[in-house]
Amino acid sequence: ITQATRLREFIASGLPLSNEGLKTFMSAHPDPELDKAWAWTTAVNAAIADMVHGVPPFPYVRESLEALQRQADIIVVSATPGEALVREWQEHDIARYARVIAGQEMGSKKQHLALAARGKYPSDHILMIGDAPGDMEAARANGALFFPINPGHEEASWERFYKEGLSRFLAGTYAGSYEAELIAEFEKTLPALPPWKR
Repeated sequence: ITQATRLREFIASGLPLSNEGLKTFMSAHPDPELDKAWAWTTAVNAAIADMVHGVPPFPYVRESLEALQRQADIIVVSATPGEALVREWQEHDIARYARVIAGQEMGSKKQHLALAARGKYPSDHILMIGDAPGDMEAARANGALFFPINPGHEEASWERFYKEGLSRFLAGTYAGSYEAELIAEFEKTLPALPPWKR
């Protein structure tokens, strides 16, 4: 099994972990290993574009966005390619709720939050909603609050956000014990070891 040395160098390079970042790294470090990585990533993106259609948002996502849009600036931050994000959000008529849809080409989630919110809003007025530890890390790095979407319990998480988390956030009562309780539940849903390390 290859050690993917050049690919690891790209990941550690500080360049965006995106197709554009990989292309930039490849121009300075030509290598057959990177050619394979490029072929794989472009094939995966093409396959996703071909197959991901008609998958609606979870219940309570639209309602949450509608309610938040009236009182908050909403941005989408994702490691997904921007083209796929825009396509999926437009397909389900939810792109209109977001001021910005920021995919991997625009930087990391941590960078997105820093550019969009840090220093512009008080920390307890910035909320990252996410389903992965990296989402929580991006929120913490920017002093933002975090609402977890629990893996395997997405529908219940979105319902909870809509019915209680959203109003607590807007009322300024989200931070503290309520957020800590949600994060503790989230951490229990995560495997001790990710599947690729088993």
